[in-house]
Amino acid sequence: MARGVWGVDIRSLDTGEPLFDLNAGKLMMPASNMKILTVAAAAETLGWDFRFTTTLETYAAVENGVLQGDLFIRSNGDPTINTRGGRAETLFTEWADALRAAGVREISGRVIGDDQAFDEEGIGPGWSWDYLEAGYAAPSGALQFNENTAPLTITPGASAGEAAIARLPAGTGLTIVSRAVTGAAGSEQTVTFGRRIDGAVIEISGSIPVGGNPIRRNVAVANPTLYLAQSLKDALVARGIAVARDAADFDDVAAEFIPLANVDRRVLATAESPPLREIATVLMKVSQNLYAETFVKALGASRNGLGTTRGGRAVIRHTLGSWGIPDDSYVNADGSGLSRYNYVAPNMVTAVLQRMYRDPKHKEAFIATLPIAGNDGTIATRMRRSRAEGNAIAKTGSIANVRSLSGFVRTRDGEMLVFAILANDFVISAATVTWIADLAVEILSNFTRQ
Repeated sequence: MARGVWGVDIRSLDTGEPLFDLNAGKLMMPASNMKILTVAAAAETLGWDFRFTTTLETYAAVENGVLQGDLFIRSNGDPTINTRGGRAETLFTEWADALRAAGVREISGRVIGDDQAFDEEGIGPGWSWDYLEAGYAAPSGALQFNENTAPLTITPGASAGEAAIARLPAGTGLTIVSRAVTGAAGSEQTVTFGRRIDGAVIEISGSIPVGGNPIRRNVAVANPTLYLAQSLKDALVARGIAVARDAADFDDVAAEFIPLANVDRRVLATAESPPLREIATVLMKVSQNLYAETFVKALGASRNGLGTTRGGRAVIRHTLGSWGIPDDSYVNADGSGLSRYNYVAPNMVTAVLQRMYRDPKHKEAFIATLPIAGNDGTIATRMRRSRAEGNAIAKTGSIANVRSLSGFVRTRDGEMLVFAILANDFVISAATVTWIADLAVEILSNFTRQ
């Protein structure tokens, strides 16, 4: 680590005593430790019981079982319409049942996604162009499905020399340009893919052997709104409700509805997300970037009506300021920590953690969101067979040349400590840096004043 930088702050929560610091007041890139700030501000502003709401709406009448027009799906950002716990399938079934209860057996128009609750800036500030195809960099939006990722499948052709077959589901907003070929049986699989910087195009190249297993990857969609609208249409058709026309993004057809601007749509079905405490637990345990970016925009919407990252950052700054966190102790660019524009001082991270731990309305719910060493989340396999296993609870962070680990651990005496350990600018193995941080927490777990 001679060329790298450590930033460390360790304090006793029981006495308030500082135990160790190294560059504790210096600004460092936090990676996903930024999610600590995001969840703390969301819990304080929105509350642990906050729920996102999604509705199915229409202007049209139902005649002889036919909805004589379009079906709109509108939300304020619910990120949980996905495969976790089979929630999307359950919702689609409930919505189909609700439409049938309203007398709808067929839709003569379209399923239209109305995403006006959030702005159109799905990508976070400072995100890199060369990973935008990755599922962890999926764009956020007011309408979201399957965490805004879609399964890309690449299969070999029938014989060597044929083009490989690449497929994506409909509605992603992505175009595939594939130069991948089928190689001889037993040949090396060399398929690569990426997103073009100048458009919503997935480029695929390389070779996949004839008879080889398909390659499956989750890629970030380009149009989350259309993706949910198309997925809902497909789900309704699969459940026996015909939809006559193609799914659409409201932004592309908004001009058609200008004459109805002052007419309220009729709500046919409503669904609420799980409470924020459950969403935040997934967010922190698996470090789900999309959920964090959604929280930031929901914070913006709570104050300004429109969900924007800029508005969300203002709410986070107001919240942290009300807790006495100095404005110059952090730079907040996004909610997830994916941006390299983010900076935090280790002692501001411990200050936020202390605030959440000591506030009765936050303590239990916040602690429940954090990964447990050797047990679950992003540290499920770390610190095992040590006193930290099942004891330390901490949020990890990982981007290129950055690792972070911040949370709580009890000492051998039962004293509760709060810690923030950040590493930047290293060129050694990231696994070695992670090992050093874990070893530090194990040392803390063995600390005794006896």
